Amino acid sequence: MQWSKSLSLWISPWALAFGLAACGGGDSTDGPASDLAADAPTDADEAQAQRELLGGFAPDELVAFLRPQFGLQDLVQGKRLFERETFGGNGRTCLTCHSRDSGTVSPADAQRRFAADAHDPLFAGDGSDDGQGHGAARMLKDATVLVRIALPANVTMDHDPLARSVVLRRGIPTTLNTPALDPVLMLDGREPSLLTQAKSAIADHAQATRVPSPTELTQIAAFQHTPQFFSSFPLLRFAFTTIKPQLPAGRTEAEQRGRRFFVDAAPSGDFKTGLCAGCHSGAMLNETNEFIPAPPFDRGGRFQSVGVAEFNDAGNPVHHWEFRNTDGSSEEFDSPDPGRALITGDARDAQARNAFKIPSLWGVARTAPYFHDNSAKTLEDVARHYARFFAAISPIVLSEQDQQDMVAYMKLLK
Repeated sequence: MQWSKSLSLWISPWALAFGLAACGGGDSTDGPASDLAADAPTDADEAQAQRELLGGFAPDELVAFLRPQFGLQDLVQGKRLFERETFGGNGRTCLTCHSRDSGTVSPADAQRRFAADAHDPLFAGDGSDDGQGHGAARMLKDATVLVRIALPANVTMDHDPLARSVVLRRGIPTTLNTPALDPVLMLDGREPSLLTQAKSAIADHAQATRVPSPTELTQIAAFQHTPQFFSSFPLLRFAFTTIKPQLPAGRTEAEQRGRRFFVDAAPSGDFKTGLCAGCHSGAMLNETNEFIPAPPFDRGGRFQSVGVAEFNDAGNPVHHWEFRNTDGSSEEFDSPDPGRALITGDARDAQARNAFKIPSLWGVARTAPYFHDNSAKTLEDVARHYARFFAAISPIVLSEQDQQDMVAYMKLLK
């Protein structure tokens, strides 16, 4: 019954808003995509063009110029620390879990690495089935790690009311575009800065026996502002200039149809125009807009529940939670992972309960798997999830064609 109550609370604001939504519409003013040049530019031409777009600086030089807290030496040392330093721990480095191509680890990555070396540090500690280095089934299937979260003082679990922390299964957040372009760190937003995030990861995931110095943490942060941490040149340029990336126009019919879901516009007609932009708007396509039919009903929201914990397709263990409120009341519900609510202690907040950080869609084709529990292995899985989600909370029906079009367009978002 608690599960049913939780689901109804989750659905209500969306269903009400869809029922009351007024007609409207629109589209962004992006022009059509330019034709391909007849002659492909050389590497030298490309490098010179990038320098001109960045005010005469090479990308590495620009980092040091516009982020004066990071010197060029920091970038060099940061690369070594990120890619090679284990801090005397379980053999992991930052690169162990944040690959150069995707910034994360997928099940395919884990399977390939296990076949090459079953003792790869990826499978140590929280990458193992029991957290003690035994078994790799979970990592091979879902590529999730075990994350221990301290419980707020007002939160308890039915099965272990004295517990002051809980271990949850979560995916590894990608480092693509995140350090320089997203101040909200971790899936639940619990880390206040890149320095604290690096320190926590080194202690918890790498099981370090040596504490990194403040200088080393700064150097790691500096390195994460270099070109390899951006999904494309327009994203790198945006990090250091005011030039925002623009939604591509789309070339194929599927891409052009798919674009309508992502334009920052009011819903109209069948409610599909701007549907995805309700949560994926702004320059980074990672925040709510004023058309979202759920809290915050405004621009700038960074956390939402989209039914991932409620559906629990990953099959993670479900706990019964009690969140005691300051007025003496309490919120009780079942969930495999209450998300942001475990950080804020407030399960009445729709932007906290079972809610997780809204990810950027730039470079999304490279960052599989998806959702906080890695339950969607492909973009096609993501589209199927949203078809199910919107069918549960609204009159919107996402057809197979709609889903294919959404995927086609997301693959354009470099």
